[in-house]
Amino acid sequence: MNPDMLARLRDIQGLDPIPWWPPAIGWWLLAAGAVALLFALRPLLRNLRRYPAGSWRRSAWKQLCTLQRQADRMPPMQLAAELSELLRRIAMARLGRSSAAGLSGERWLSWLREHDPAGFDWKRHGRPLLTLPYAPPDSDEADSRQLRCLIDAAFPWVDRSAGSRHA
Repeated sequence: MNPDMLARLRDIQGLDPIPWWPPAIGWWLLAAGAVALLFALRPLLRNLRRYPAGSWRRSAWKQLCTLQRQADRMPPMQLAAELSELLRRIAMARLGRSSAAGLSGERWLSWLREHDPAGFDWKRHGRPLLTLPYAPPDSDEADSRQLRCLIDAAFPWVDRSAGSRHA
């Protein structure tokens, strides 16, 4: 080897290190997607915090949502019976068994009106809860709009902010 050539040799220079900022476009897209996903899931996350897993509130909320979805497909007598039973269980969970368990008929509707957190007039609108579960199958007494209104009126009973005895 020629010593002259060896003197002209230089070390191999590596590449400059990759800077950490600004991130590549893929990282920006991933961050934007994560933020969009958080905004999309915000109502679900709020309900998870509001109605924790295993609580009577979550169970009641799910049952009310199910009744609301099936209101048009379910026979009115069955819908009224299930709503009445669910309301009774919610009332006992919120205010105690001794407060609501023994009530029936007009006394039950009056009690619902007096204790309703949203001030719904159960005595005036809640008559289907008393009559429909026991009506003959061919009865024309049922109005699905009225039952949907009662289902909507039951949602505030589950709400945590309405104050309750049990958490």
